[in-house]
Amino acid sequence: MTILLTGATGYIGKRLLPILVAKGHHVVCCVRDKNRFFVPTEYRNQVEVVEIDFLKKESLLKIPESIDAAYYLIHSMSSSIANYDELERISAENFVERANQTQVKQVIYLSGIVNDQSLSKHLSSRKRVETILSTGNFAATTLRAGIIVGSGSASFEIIRDLVNRLPVMVTPKWLNTKCQPIAINDVLEFLSKSLLNPVTYNQSFDIGGPDILTYKEMLLGFAKAKKLKRWIFTVPVMTPKLSSYWLYFVTATSYKLATALVSSMKVEVVCKDTHINQLLAVTPMSYEMALSKALLKVEEDQVASSWKDSLVSGRFKNNISEFLKVPKKGCFIDRRKKEIINRELTIERIWSIGGETGWYYGNWLWNIRGFIDKLVGGVGLRRGRTNKHSIHAGDVLDFWRVLYADKEKGKLILFAEMKLPGEAWLEFKIIGNTLYQSATFKPRGIWGKLYWYSVFPFHGFIFEGMLNRLIR
Repeated sequence: MTILLTGATGYIGKRLLPILVAKGHHVVCCVRDKNRFFVPTEYRNQVEVVEIDFLKKESLLKIPESIDAAYYLIHSMSSSIANYDELERISAENFVERANQTQVKQVIYLSGIVNDQSLSKHLSSRKRVETILSTGNFAATTLRAGIIVGSGSASFEIIRDLVNRLPVMVTPKWLNTKCQPIAINDVLEFLSKSLLNPVTYNQSFDIGGPDILTYKEMLLGFAKAKKLKRWIFTVPVMTPKLSSYWLYFVTATSYKLATALVSSMKVEVVCKDTHINQLLAVTPMSYEMALSKALLKVEEDQVASSWKDSLVSGRFKNNISEFLKVPKKGCFIDRRKKEIINRELTIERIWSIGGETGWYYGNWLWNIRGFIDKLVGGVGLRRGRTNKHSIHAGDVLDFWRVLYADKEKGKLILFAEMKLPGEAWLEFKIIGNTLYQSATFKPRGIWGKLYWYSVFPFHGFIFEGMLNRLIR
């Protein structure tokens, strides 16, 4: 079968792809930028990649007419605070128009649980997309999930950040809202078992685990799993805006995502009916078990995908290819080079940079820079990295975005997502027995030039110290 996978670079899409390949399907992956989509060598005979922007109708013509089924995993929740619902509507309408011109028999959509009369903007938008998909000349299947618990999921990462960083929490009252979390493994099982399964055609299903918990109970459950003592007090005076800032400053989430999440967390998301469990013979695991599996994946450095690697986690809006060529004209450049002693060891150190490893030299200064970035609305350092030793184009690396990563050649290019009066690149490349390290800054006006000269005194020992540690 030929399966269309939209949202292939997203948290769910990256995990669903190997499942579809293992079942023998040919998978057509829709991505906005091929340069930030890594396909493992063993999948390449079964995977086709097409560049599509669902907001640009003409680009959808690249979708083959011969597809048998499709997964619709397109969400715009964090791309814009003001109009993401409108973007989701346009994307869905463009998709249906093109899907009607193909042989597709079924479209599966992962939505959110909508069982409240007063829905948040986020859930209302998901509901409208369901309605749009139901107008197509194909069988539409909607799976509605609440909080998804898995290593790298936005919900899991936010819970982990809050519990790890705050022994005592004074929290908004929406922490008493009930929800029905579900493990990522169970979501993937529902998605795969629904594929071309007639019992799911033209229907919507709520999917959830066996536990109905408040967000407060979820936080305390995580603390228990980590053997941590935590105290949580809820107050009625925290406004949605204050709640959003609270999440933004304490966790690695972006302010846009925090705003959307806060509006949704005030709404109860509990399954009305779980008869799909019997239809597909799925027995969802408990919240405690889902946490245990997620923590094990993190501990073993086997996180398959993370919401942080999605572009919505930062400020990067363009295709990576537009920034791959590091400019020289009109730029300030700090160039350094050193002879290397052990090529393999140096490459391993470069590929482990950032996150828990840090930046090898002057980490306290990197942390101060991250804190300042967070204060002015940037991403800060808290995003870390998905895996400790592997990097692919498109990945997040603290307040950088990976543009290019070729371990065999020993070349890595990073682009700054911190708030700057200009654009910045950090490049490492090994030629022969020499490591070349370049920091490039393209200033924007007089403020950009003033910024460069203000941080220039620190470059001498930060970049030189980092270079020395990399080759030592």
